[in-house]
Amino acid sequence: MAAQRALDEAKVEAFMEKALGDISGMMTCGLCHLGDRLGLFGELAATGPAGSRELADRLDLNERYVREWLRGLTAAGYLEEPEPGRFTLPPEHAPALADESGPMFLGGVYQMMPAALAPYERLIEAFRTGGGVRQSDYPDILWDGMSRFTGSWFESAMVDDWLSTFPHVVAGLERGIEVADVGCGAGRALIVLAERFPRSRFTGFDNFPAQLERARANAEEAGVADRVSFETADAAQGLPGRYDLVTTFDVIHDAVDPKRLLAAIRAAVKDDGDYLMLEVNCKDRPEDNVGPVASMFYGFSMFYCMTTSLANGGAALGTCGMPEAVVRDLCVEAGFSDVVRSTADDPFNVLYDVKP
Repeated sequence: MAAQRALDEAKVEAFMEKALGDISGMMTCGLCHLGDRLGLFGELAATGPAGSRELADRLDLNERYVREWLRGLTAAGYLEEPEPGRFTLPPEHAPALADESGPMFLGGVYQMMPAALAPYERLIEAFRTGGGVRQSDYPDILWDGMSRFTGSWFESAMVDDWLSTFPHVVAGLERGIEVADVGCGAGRALIVLAERFPRSRFTGFDNFPAQLERARANAEEAGVADRVSFETADAAQGLPGRYDLVTTFDVIHDAVDPKRLLAAIRAAVKDDGDYLMLEVNCKDRPEDNVGPVASMFYGFSMFYCMTTSLANGGAALGTCGMPEAVVRDLCVEAGFSDVVRSTADDPFNVLYDVKP
């Protein structure tokens, strides 16, 4: 019997510190969701330092809960206490916690996390018996959080950062073209495009009716319903026309049958058109996907992307399942001729211009 190796006590202590830090981070995310949902971050950002009673009265909340929330996020370093009993949101933290229109806003992520964990027992069952968690198993706040999370990217980065690296696509949108967005969700991407390019016409397709209801309401509210429409469809079965531009935004890695979906998209793109695919920025070698961003991606995969695909007997590529090498192989197999990677620098996403 091999002798048991002596433990490196320094490594034991270092790991315990990391593990406790991760538990603290989980609790902090819960506190942040409370702050986002109840308007606490927004109130601190708008009105400056406040005590727990003052803040509770402004928002018609219970003072004891507000006090514990303030203390918890001050302990975590998210808030500061410049004088005893008065708390402030540092201006450098406001873009992530209070500025919903900005590219750094994380409120949608905080909203998604408890919703993604809601069908936890179903996930445990799937570990043992296979299958997965269905989209219908999640509470509605997941979709709202997802829309808020990705919407800030669409509104701040899509046109000026991502699309600007493909000037011919921008020129076509300005001139006026027919656009289809597959897996459109709540429609945030198409609404941004419709606002920026009023001469083009846009159709969003999704097989989840509840999301399309949100998309139509969002388009009406934004005043672009005259040039944006939404249809329920399983795009892998084919799209009802051909388009100058087809887009998918973080969709293919979720797909039940990504090969069939890409083949359907190829059939829907005009021969002189473009297919823009936004996918997660991950490494070709799985062993290179390490660190905080990668662990976040794998968490999203476990609690949503991979498991919802498996619920339908799908390929379950997962959040990190579409690195550039896989993108190129799948697109060539689907009948596309070339894949051009955007030069935009984004730690989370990569945009590809896929040529028919």
